[in-house]
Amino acid sequence: MAKLSAKEIIDSLKEMTLLEIKEVVDLMKEEFGVDPSAVAVAAAPAAGAVEEGPSSVNVVLASAGANKIAVIKLVRDITGLGLKEAKDIADNGGVLKEKVAKEEADALKAQFEEAGATVELQ
Repeated sequence: MAKLSAKEIIDSLKEMTLLEIKEVVDLMKEEFGVDPSAVAVAAAPAAGAVEEGPSSVNVVLASAGANKIAVIKLVRDITGLGLKEAKDIADNGGVLKEKVAKEEADALKAQFEEAGATVELQ
């Protein structure tokens, strides 16, 4: 029997009805002891593992540093919070923005570090 290429197998599947394809899948289970649909599902997450990291992050103020007034002003500008809320975040730390793009988060981190604050991306 001549060995078929993957392309030839796919071409032959295109010509089959769904019932005929189901029979082929059942025969594959019987012959090889493996469910082809389970293999396809298990292989899918591996393809997504190539990503470098999360596409969105939370920007968290860890410490305001020595120049707290500048940091409070930045917190107000970035978040739109009032003076008291911004001061609370500067004093105690906290989330500045949630689920922002990595590029935007890096830009915010640079602004806060320039003002003397310590910012973490989570």
